[in-house]
Amino acid sequence: MPVGTFLRRRAVEPLPEALSVTVNGAPCRIVLRRNPRAGRYILRLPPGGDPVLTVPAKGTLATAERFARDQAGWLAAQLARRSDPVAFEEGGVIPFRGVEHVIATTGRLRGLVQAGDGDDGPELRVPGAPEHLARRLTDFLRGEARRDLEDAVARHAEALGRMPSGITLRDTRSRWGSCSSTGRLNFSWRLVLAPPAILDYVAAHEVAHLAEMNHGPRFWAVCRRLAPHTEEARAWLRREGGRLHLYG
Repeated sequence: MPVGTFLRRRAVEPLPEALSVTVNGAPCRIVLRRNPRAGRYILRLPPGGDPVLTVPAKGTLATAERFARDQAGWLAAQLARRSDPVAFEEGGVIPFRGVEHVIATTGRLRGLVQAGDGDDGPELRVPGAPEHLARRLTDFLRGEARRDLEDAVARHAEALGRMPSGITLRDTRSRWGSCSSTGRLNFSWRLVLAPPAILDYVAAHEVAHLAEMNHGPRFWAVCRRLAPHTEEARAWLRREGGRLHLYG
């Protein structure tokens, strides 16, 4: 086989960052992501972000554009339902540490919930009977949230020189974290659904209360010293935080 022919067959067409299609009479930006493991084109709508179109290894921009146009009706319906609850069930799509994951059953009765890469992107693989899926997935997420929060709290507490008396995970809607007068820190386990920088900020915020039990200027100075990304994280929570309560 001539070398030139071989290279032409192996070449992969570069993709732009995004393409635009018309949805409900208005342009809609769709992010493109090439996944060598994907066996087909997949369009998903992550919470709070632009639609994402996964392109297979040998996929082309022209085919991606046709696929996106063909899915305009589905996308319009999904955008309209964006605030609907998302159940923990097979095929559901939820964020995990800020990355969209598909919930998949393993077909095995025993084992641990695991995060990994599937043929069509990141997956949360849940063993056990279908009727136990929601509970097992929730337990997994709570466990991962505790792990992440304990690590973040330990890091910020060491930097501040103040140690909490303990950490509790809850599922509150009114606040993402709190600090009691005894130095016990409380957090929403749903922070594990958000990007890691958001969880890190909330951990820093509550650790800062170990030094300043208020929201005065000195408190914010401590918080920003521990988490320089404080303003960006607060803006994200105001804009996207409510969506974290739609899952489960």
